Parts: sequence; C-alpha cells; structure tokens
Amino acid sequence: MKRQALSYPLILLIAASLGLGCKGEAKKEEAPPVQARELSIKGEEVSYATDTTEMKGYLAYNENLETKRPGILVIHEWWGHNEYTRQRADMLAELGYTALAVDMYGNGRQAEHPEDAGKFAGMVMQNMDAAQARFDAALELLKSHSTVDPDQIAAIGYCFGGSVALTMANAGKDLDAVAAFHSGVQLPVMPNENLKARVLVCNGAEDPFISPESVTAFTRAMDSIKADYNYIAYEGATHSFTSKAADSLGKKFDMPLAYQEKADKESWQQLQDFLNETFN
Repeated sequence: MKRQALSYPLILLIAASLGLGCKGEAKKEEAPPVQARELSIKGEEVSYATDTTEMKGYLAYNENLETKRPGILVIHEWWGHNEYTRQRADMLAELGYTALAVDMYGNGRQAEHPEDAGKFAGMVMQNMDAAQARFDAALELLKSHSTVDPDQIAAIGYCFGGSVALTMANAGKDLDAVAAFHSGVQLPVMPNENLKARVLVCNGAEDPFISPESVTAFTRAMDSIKADYNYIAYEGATHSFTSKAADSLGKKFDMPLAYQEKADKESWQQLQDFLNETFN
C-alpha cells in the first residue's frame, strides 16, 4: 500500500505516531436492537469531571423503553466532541441502547485545523494517566445512569476515538465489547492479557494512515492472547469512510479523507451484529 504525499508532514508524523488520522458469566438481560414501542429519543447535555478537567458530553436514549439496557461510550474523532459523535449516539439510542458521546479533550474543545487536532490528540494519547482518568469518569457516568445496566457496557470510537477505545480495552477497562472505525492500531497499550472485551475493527483497505506493518503487529498480538476479535478491511475505502464530512475536509486540508457509503453501511451493520451477539 503506497502512502500518499501530503502537504502536512508534521500532521502525518503526529498521526502516524498515534495511529490516527483525524468477563465473567454475569446474567445479561435481553435488549433487542429494534423496539416495538414508538421511539422517543432524548438527548441530554451532561457534564462530568476528573480532578483536573471539566468535560462536556451528550447522552442519548429512548425514553419510551422502560427496561435497563446496555450502555455504549462513543469516542470522537481527533476533531473533538462534535455533532457527528452525537449523531452516532442518537443512532445507537434508536437501536435500544443508552449512548454517551464523550469528551476526551475537556471543556467540549474542538479543533478547526488538523494542526490543532494533532496537538489535542497527542496531549491525550501521550499522557495515559490523564486519558484513563477521563475515560473512567465517562464510564462511571454512563454506568450510573438510570436507564443503563452497569454490567453491560461497550465502547466505540472513530479515528482517534477508535484508538482510545482499543487502548482502554487493552488497559483492562470493564468493557464487554469495543468497536473501532478507521482507527490506528499502533497503540500506547497493545493487546495483552488484561484485555477482557470482544473487539471489532473496521478499517479502510486504502487508508494511508494505517500501515500494513501496524495491522500485522496488532493481529499477531491479538492472536497471541487468543482474543475474541474481528479485523475487517473494506476495499476501496480510505480514512474517515463513515463520515459524510470527510470529502469536504479532505479537499479543504489536502488530506486523504473520503466518505464511502458502502463501507459506512456495511460497518454499521457489522456493529449491530457485534453488539447483538455480545448482549443477547
């Protein structure tokens, strides 16, 4: 796979270093993805904090669903907690889950330029203590919500967020399942015996931010611990293939970003099947 020459070598260096571009047998209650009751999705602005950082998230759930359900953390791309992350949380709520779109940067901070995005992402991924504290704060908020079964928790992430989700699973966080989309797999914490979660990775086969060598190292590490995982590479898909904003952002910043409807729809179906298998 050839890497495309870009006009932001510093950005690519940061991205490559981060792998970015942008259980037990506890009794589980069934939470079918399609509910018979009429959907009434409630979205709430939420605030939570570590000892040093205030964070602003977004919680979405179907308020017409009376039973407790699995909770899912949704971790943003390197642009920060934005509308795209919230849309994915709403989509999960429509499937019968409670979803928390998290804020890994603090104070709802968003990047307007790739250089800022790289700086924000780097500050998180190069400080694992702070990153874990922020993740843990979001996890506890989700578990404590009245609609959530705290014994049924998953995390999904996009680009930077996928790397965060995989890293936290490798660090042994209390997660049943983790899914990553167009995510780097060269991680600060690589797969090891602390991994408890089932794992799904959906990447583009033409993504220049994800080297074949990093994929080989990741899958070998997963195989060595006999992890329950599935790595899918979608033909013809490049970075940010799930985001409809990718085309305009790619043109604006001269970066290899592009939406691909086929890969987007197929990976979303893979996620639904993955969550159904995990929680039902």
